[in-house]
This record gives sequence, structure tokens and C-alpha cells, in this order.
Amino acid sequence: MARIAGIDLPRNKHANIALTHIYGIGTARARHILEEASVDPIKKIQDLNEEEVNRIRQVIENQGGVEGDLRKEISMNIKRLIEIGSYRGYRHRRNLPVRGQRTHTNSRTRKGPRKGTVTNKKKTAKA
Repeated sequence: MARIAGIDLPRNKHANIALTHIYGIGTARARHILEEASVDPIKKIQDLNEEEVNRIRQVIENQGGVEGDLRKEISMNIKRLIEIGSYRGYRHRRNLPVRGQRTHTNSRTRKGPRKGTVTNKKKTAKA
């Protein structure tokens, strides 16, 4: 099993798909990495030899910005927004949508399940 950037890549998937299991690598970046490492994107991970895996690993290290480093950078950016008191930081702190979406009827994923205060009061009043 190929281990790149601390992630065990799935053996039975094509190289361009398997690289997307690494945080910070999507389909376009995976294609670019394989092109730069001169590896066939259709080749499965189990069929790659050690030299090809090392070339892929080297390209990813040179580009940077994957897994732990990227997660840390993103969390530090969010903490900075919260500390300076910006509107986006306020939205992050309150766990609300940050990019201007409406919240009156939508954003249940971000806000969580509905708090049924009105319906609960009606039920207790009847009992």
C-alpha cells in the first residue's frame, strides 16, 4: 500500500482518483501532480513501482499545502478572523453561514436541528 503525506492510498483505485483521498488534493491538482511526476493517471496504485511513488511524493512535497499543514493554516486563518472581530469571524464564532447565505429558512446543516420551542410549549400547555 502506497503511503503519501501520511495517508494510505486505496490500492485498487486509479492513481488520479486515489490521490484525491489526500486532504488538499482534488481532481485537477491530482492530474497536475501525476503529469509532473510522469506517471500514467489510469495506472492503479497497486501497480505503481517504488520509483513512481517516490516521484509523486517528491512533487507533492515541492508543491506543499496538504494534510496537516493545510488544516493548521485554515484553522489559524479562522482564529485570526475571530480575534480581529471581523464579520466573518463573528459568523464563525456563532456557527452560522459565513458567505452571505440566507438563514431565515435554510442553513439547517450549519445551524443544526430546529429548536422546537413553540411546539414544545403548545404540547406542555395541552397536558
